Amino acid sequence: MSEEPNPAEKSARHRIHYDRERAAAQREKFYNLVMKAIDELPPEFQERLENIDVVVEDWPSPAQLGRNNVRSRFSLLGLYEGVPHLHRGPGYGMVLPDKITIFRKPIEALCHSWQEVEEEVGKVVRHEIAHHFGIDDDRLRTLENEK
Repeated sequence: MSEEPNPAEKSARHRIHYDRERAAAQREKFYNLVMKAIDELPPEFQERLENIDVVVEDWPSPAQLGRNNVRSRFSLLGLYEGVPHLHRGPGYGMVLPDKITIFRKPIEALCHSWQEVEEEVGKVVRHEIAHHFGIDDDRLRTLENEK
């Protein structure tokens, strides 16, 4: 004999389903911001983006934090892993793609509005792509200060 779930259980199931759908929609919306930031790069940069994957993760992994000497998972907004263009020699080839990871939760925690999230995603994407082209953090800070 099957029992009907009580209304509280049914409501909780509905809430969980709704929350999952909402979270998936939020992840997709964030991913679309990342793709928009890449699409808005100047053509001369877009044309030179080769052998690179751009992914969105909620949080950096403990290994990513450790390799980059970062203590708080809220501090790492994006990460470039690969061989920058400046260090690729004539023998560069047949290698796995470089990887840029944009971390959604730290960016959302930093920002107070969706407008701020959009602006921060653009900054982080440009920052990580600069690493892809061989520009280090010191040079990026200098360039930012010159603005």
